[in-house]
Order: sequence, then C-alpha cells, then structure tokens
Amino acid sequence: MTNTRSMIFTIYGDYIRHYGNKIWIGSLIRLLKEFGHNEQSVRVAVSRIMKQGWLQSEKVGNKSDYFLTPRGVARIEEAAIRIFGLKPKAWDGKWRMLMYTIPEEKRKIRDELRKELIWSGFGSIANGCWISPNNLEKEVHLLIEKYGIQAHVDFFVAEYHGPKENRTLVEKGWPLQEIAEKHQQFISTYSARFAEHETMMEKNLMSDAECFIARTMLVHEYRKFLFFDPGLPKELLPEVWIGNDAANLFEKYYKLLEQPASRFFEQVLQEDIRINE
Repeated sequence: MTNTRSMIFTIYGDYIRHYGNKIWIGSLIRLLKEFGHNEQSVRVAVSRIMKQGWLQSEKVGNKSDYFLTPRGVARIEEAAIRIFGLKPKAWDGKWRMLMYTIPEEKRKIRDELRKELIWSGFGSIANGCWISPNNLEKEVHLLIEKYGIQAHVDFFVAEYHGPKENRTLVEKGWPLQEIAEKHQQFISTYSARFAEHETMMEKNLMSDAECFIARTMLVHEYRKFLFFDPGLPKELLPEVWIGNDAANLFEKYYKLLEQPASRFFEQVLQEDIRINE
C-alpha cells in the first residue's frame, strides 16, 4: 500500500489545488479510503504534515478544513509545473551554481538542504558545489532564507567556457543512464495499463471511482521523477531521450482518465457539503 502522507500530497497536487487548496478532513478520509488508508492513518499523516509546515487547519462550525500554507502552495505549484511541463524546455545557456560551506554543527541543515536541492533538480559536481541549467533563482533564494544560511553560501548565474562541452557537466552531475532506466520501467508498467484502461473506457467498463484511483496512482508514480529526473533542457539531453516517451505516455493516460476522475472527486466534495449543511 502507498504511504499515506505521500498520497495526501498527490491528492492535494492533482485535485485539491484546483479547488481552493482546502478540504474537509472527512472528505480527505473518504478519498484516501479508496486506496486502503483508514481514518486513523489519515489523521496521523495530516498531523505530521501540519507539524512540518505544509498544512494548516481552520474550524468551520463543527468541522475542520485543512488547507496548504503559503510554503505548501509554493511547493505544490513547483511540483505541478515540473510534472505537467512534460517536454524538455529550451535552454538559456546559463548555469545556476550554489556553493556552500555549512559547518559541522549545522549538519542537519546541510542534509536537509541537500535533499531540497536534489528535489528541485540540482546536481552535485563537487563537494558543496551544486549546479542546474534551469532558472531556479527564486527557489534558491527561498531555500537560503528558509534555512538561514546566508553566511555560508554563494550563488552564481554563469556560463561554462570549457575546456569541455556543457554536456560533460551533465555527466558529472546526474546519472543519466539510471534516470533513463527508471523512465523505461515506468513505460513498461504503464503502457500495458494504459492499453487495458483505454479498451475498458471505450466499452464503458470503468466507473468514475476506478478512474479516480487509476489517475491518482498514475500521478503518484510519475511524480517520483521529481526525485530523480532534474528536467534538463533538450540541448543537454541525448538526441533520443526516453524521458520524452514516458512524458507522452503520461500525457495520453492522464487525459484518458481526467474527466471521470474529476467527476468522482467533485461528487465526494458535493456529498460532504450536503452532510455538513
């Protein structure tokens, strides 16, 4: 079974963010039940997410609504841009370089920062030196402010003038072969499911609830690439890049399930509104 906390983020990112970023806890419990998560596990996960600063709650009568904090909104929006951006973008020819010397007594901050940089798509080319060809100035400044490390970092926007090619920096910073293998695994698993569900949809054999489950699991699996694939510009990728095939499959599969899945989500919201009136 999928991790409850992780699945909550998926549902916020793919559904709730389109409906004001807010949901009644009862609705969230009901939606997560479709994936085998019970009420207690949802409440525990929500409490943990709140402590981490991603969610906050408000009392409306007898019920509690949970909505994303500004930090949570920023993270979800950043993730959505990368997930649904799909195809590699053109490159402006510049590298964003973050260098830091964070002291040992702040090792926990250093470890957290490293995770955040990987998530945003940075690659490490030397100890304490991280680069990205993508325009991540805003994200970097937010991280510097979040961790209060102004005294320990330097940030550059620069061009690489050799002696090698720009692509050699990609080879240093990211395991492209491993990333390609993960895209191939996604294609191997989900191309068969797509074909099966496409046939079922043509014959009206899938309910809205089943489409909701399938679409949510699709996004849940595809968003794992945020932790592996930095979304490099096309100029820095191999001419034939399997990530494009994975993106095409994701796009077709998502569109197949999009409307009935949204119908089910809206139905749950409407039923729960009536319950609380």
